[in-house]
Parts: sequence; structure tokens; C-alpha cells
Amino acid sequence: MNSVDLTQHFLIAMPAMADPHFAKTLTLVCEHNENGALGIIVNRPTDLSLQGLLEQVKVTPDPQQSFSSVPVHFGGPVQVDRGFVLHKPQGSWQSTLKVGEDIGLTTSKDILEAAARGEGPPQMLITLGYAGWAPGQLEHELAQNAWLTVPARTDILFDLPAEERLPAAMQLLGVDYANLSDEAGHA
Repeated sequence: MNSVDLTQHFLIAMPAMADPHFAKTLTLVCEHNENGALGIIVNRPTDLSLQGLLEQVKVTPDPQQSFSSVPVHFGGPVQVDRGFVLHKPQGSWQSTLKVGEDIGLTTSKDILEAAARGEGPPQMLITLGYAGWAPGQLEHELAQNAWLTVPARTDILFDLPAEERLPAAMQLLGVDYANLSDEAGHA
């Protein structure tokens, strides 16, 4: 199981997930290799808007732009004071991790400055924090039936409201989340 690469896959938390940070979450794996894994929870909006975040980082938006209805999400329990922007297309920003052919994860402030001017990527999901796994940790959690996995789709990430993302990812597997059992079985 060490050779599995779940980059650009969704992790769907099983109902028995005890960790409150991950219960009922949908996480996009942005990087998965021998050094571990990095993911962003994509279905947990916070009370903070992009407008509020821009104010906190001292970026003044163009007066023609309104960001008060754009939610900032809880991306995971690691570095919750740091912003992470999932976006499509990738673009050329100061610090971007290529997640797939057309998705990037940017941590540099220049993407927020561009968004404030109305020049950012047309599709963005902004988070504070990320989820991280040490080498072999995610594989162990998968073996313990903590997660289901399915290849990620950008329409689920960017076109659906946060509360519809987890059910939509479950539908990719042909499963209704309400029908999942809390009990794990091994053949």
C-alpha cells in the first residue's frame, strides 16, 4: 500500500471518524508521496468572509468588488493562521503547488491581491489551515477504514455549495452517506 498516490483524490470521512476536525468532511488530497500527504478540507465554511480575510491581511479590494458573500473555509487543523487558495486554472503565482492538470494550491499573498483587484482566478476556494499526514499515516488510516477515496472532480470543488460537496462525492461512488455503517468490516 506504500506506492498509492492519492493526489487529486477526495477523502470522504467515514461515519465512525472520531476526530472532530475530520468528522463528516470531504478533503481534497493536494499532494501524496513518500514524505506524507497534504490535503484541504473543502466542505467546512467558517463565519469569516473573504472580505474579512482581506481586511486582516491588509489588502484593500477594488471598490467595484464585493467579497462579503465569499466564505473562507476551515482547511484543516494545521497552520490555521495561514491561508491556502485552491484555484482553477493554476496561473503563475509566487508559491503554487500543482495539484492536477488544472488545479493549483497557492499560499502566497499575491493571489489574494489579484483577487482583490478582480484579476484572480475565476474559480477559487479559500481556506485557513490544511490537513497533513506523516509518511505512511494516511495509508494506515485507509487500512483502518477511516476514509473512502474517489478521484476528485473540479465541478464538485468549485460549482457546488459547501454543503452539497460531500453528498456529491459520495454519489461518485454510488453510495448515500446516510447508508454508510459505523462498523468496519474486513474480508
